[in-house]
Amino acid sequence: MIVDLPDLAAMAAFGRRIAGKVRPGDVVALTGDLGTGKTTLARAIIAASGHEGEVPSPTFTILETYDHLDLPLVHADFYRLESPAEVEELGLDDYRDGAVLLAEWPDHAGGFAHEADCLSIALERAENGRRAIVEGGQGWLGRMP
Repeated sequence: MIVDLPDLAAMAAFGRRIAGKVRPGDVVALTGDLGTGKTTLARAIIAASGHEGEVPSPTFTILETYDHLDLPLVHADFYRLESPAEVEELGLDDYRDGAVLLAEWPDHAGGFAHEADCLSIALERAENGRRAIVEGGQGWLGRMP
């Protein structure tokens, strides 16, 4: 499925649609070159999930948790990982228990596309803004955003 995202309002609306569909254990894997909108989309999902206030980029902290929400979220940016083995050192499985994982640069963490509850979103630049190429695992059948 391809979703055109010509501006920030479209990105926010797409984030709201995703937030309305996620369930505990889901992974939203965000890929794309630098500057394609991965963090912007993650922020839109977090805001649509009920978080009020700042949403810092986890570029340096790697993980930011939003466990105060009705459906807890973990926002991760794996860009700085040098090896997927580093994910174990982070204790990611503990953070993910009962939460949704928003994963930027998922390939740096070994990828999540093999998980049935993974929604893969590849963001790319388009003539009029951005475009999202969306693929859902088995767990997303019937609930694609």
